[in-house]
Amino acid sequence: MNNRAALLQRASVIALVGNAFLAAAKLIVGFISGSMAVLGDGIDSSTDVVIAVVAIFTARIVDKPGDKEHPYGHSRAETVATIVLSFVVFFAGSQLLVRSASSLISGEEADLPSVIAIAVTAVSIVGKLLLSWIQFYYGKKAGSSMLIANGKNMRSDVVISTSVLVGLVFTFILKMPILDRITALLVSLWIIKVAAGIFKEVNTEIMEGTKDAGPYNEIFAAVSSVPGAGNPHRTRVRRLGSFLIVDLDIEVEPNLTVKAAHEIAHAVEQAIVRALPEVYDVIVHIEPAGNTEDERFGLRPSGNS
Repeated sequence: MNNRAALLQRASVIALVGNAFLAAAKLIVGFISGSMAVLGDGIDSSTDVVIAVVAIFTARIVDKPGDKEHPYGHSRAETVATIVLSFVVFFAGSQLLVRSASSLISGEEADLPSVIAIAVTAVSIVGKLLLSWIQFYYGKKAGSSMLIANGKNMRSDVVISTSVLVGLVFTFILKMPILDRITALLVSLWIIKVAAGIFKEVNTEIMEGTKDAGPYNEIFAAVSSVPGAGNPHRTRVRRLGSFLIVDLDIEVEPNLTVKAAHEIAHAVEQAIVRALPEVYDVIVHIEPAGNTEDERFGLRPSGNS
C-alpha cells in the first residue's frame, strides 16, 4: 500500500472508531432521555460510521494500478465514494426531517428530556472537533477530496451538536419539550444542506470541471515561459482523484524539425508540472503557427483570438 492509500486508511479507521463511540453514546442517551434532537444527532453520527467504512474500502481500491478496463487507474473510486457520502448524509437528514416534522404536526405530547442528554452532547462537540481536525489534516496531506468532504461533514456535526446543546438548555430553562423537536427539525435541515454542498462540489469533478480558473491561469503562464511555444488553446483540465490531467494545443514555427518541436513540447510539459505539482500527466499537441481548426472544447488565454 502506497503512502497516500495508507493515509486514507489511517484517517478512515480513526473516523470509524471515534464516530462509532459517539453514535452509540448519543443513540442510547437519546432513547433513554427521550430527546429527539440527541437521537437525531446520534443518527447523523451513525452515517459517519457508514462513511468511514466506505472510505476504508475506497483506500484499498484507489491503490490498485491501472488495468485493461481502467487504464487511468482507480482514483475515481474516491469520487464515487464522495457521491455515496453525500447521499448517505442526505438520507439521514431526510429521515430526521420527516420524523421531527411529523411529531410537530401531530402535536403529540412529549416529556422533558433528562439532564444526561446535555452531558453526552457536550462530549460529542469535543469529540467531533477532534475528528474533524484529523480528517482535514490527513485530507490535505493526502490531497484527498473524500477526506476533506468528510472533514466538512464532521465540522457541520459540531454545529449540529452545538445547536442541540443550545436547544436542550433552553428546553430545560423554559420547561418546553417542544423546543427539543424544533431543534431536531432545524438539525435535519442543516444536514440536508451539507449533503447538497458535498454533492455540488463533487459534481464539478464528475462533469470534468474545476472549481475556479486557477489551474488554467497557471498553465497559460507556464506555456508563456517556454521560448518557441505560443498560443495555448483547446486547453482542458480534468481531475482524477487527487491528480490533474492536462490536454492542450500549442503553436510553434512551421519550419521547425520534429525534434525541435518535440523539445518545445517537452519543455511545456515540465513547466506545467513545476507550476502544478498535482499534475499526473500532460498531453501537448503541436500545431504550426497560424493553424486554424474548429475548436469546440477547451480554453485559451482571455484576449487571444
